Amino acid sequence: MNSTMITATNALGQLQKQMDMIGNNLANVDTTGFKSRQASFTDLLVQQVDNQPNARAEVGRLTPNGIRQGVGARLDQVQMLAKQGSFKSTGRDLDLAFQAENQYFKVLSSKDNSVQYTRDGSFSLSPVSANEVMLVTSSGDPVLDEANRPITVAGDVGKIEVTKSGQMNVTMANGTSQSFMLGVVQLNKPQFFEQKGGNLLGLAAGATGVVPADVLTDLTGQQRGQVSIGQRMLEQSNVDLSKEMTDLLTVQRSYQFQSRSITIADQMMGLINGIR
Repeated sequence: MNSTMITATNALGQLQKQMDMIGNNLANVDTTGFKSRQASFTDLLVQQVDNQPNARAEVGRLTPNGIRQGVGARLDQVQMLAKQGSFKSTGRDLDLAFQAENQYFKVLSSKDNSVQYTRDGSFSLSPVSANEVMLVTSSGDPVLDEANRPITVAGDVGKIEVTKSGQMNVTMANGTSQSFMLGVVQLNKPQFFEQKGGNLLGLAAGATGVVPADVLTDLTGQQRGQVSIGQRMLEQSNVDLSKEMTDLLTVQRSYQFQSRSITIADQMMGLINGIR
């Protein structure tokens, strides 16, 4: 296999990863609170060949001396774009939307009982017992308060109001009331988090040794003033459909070009091997 094939093969593998990422963005264009991903690339090792021993022969050259031969590029980083999505008014008491970037609700994942995070505020009340209901996400995972406890309401629920700072006030049918503080965090370093399924984010599997307090801030006490929640509305995905389709076409053309490079290299090797 010659260098052309090696370079093209390296590029094909990385372009496939970018194509998968774009496909994931497109599949979640209607997912509430979804944040799109964007890939960046970097060059692999480059070989420098100093083929001109006489430096004077290179006088007036506009490019660096010698020959540089690369071996392709690799996916350097997949970044989550925190740009705010548009809002959709629903008129439903348990539909909540963050009006500030990088703020997330705390959720107890039913898969591994770990605390994870979501911007999908389409909540509902799920029965726990004959006289008790629990606040859950659209996937059925318990929503946590600021002390990481599931939010459960005892009695016949009447009206629900949620303040901008995330205080949920529940008025019962008998006129009594109960209050809860929704658990909210600020992700300071989103690059340490990955999708865990069910529209949830959690610490990346490769982020070993990372202390959660170093990458996120638990918004409690005086920091509750930073929380900005709107009730009876939902945040839509921030996926730009036209941009994603343009990026997909660009990646497909690059994929075709690299595939064609392998075909041409194979034909050239066939011609050389056929020389007698």
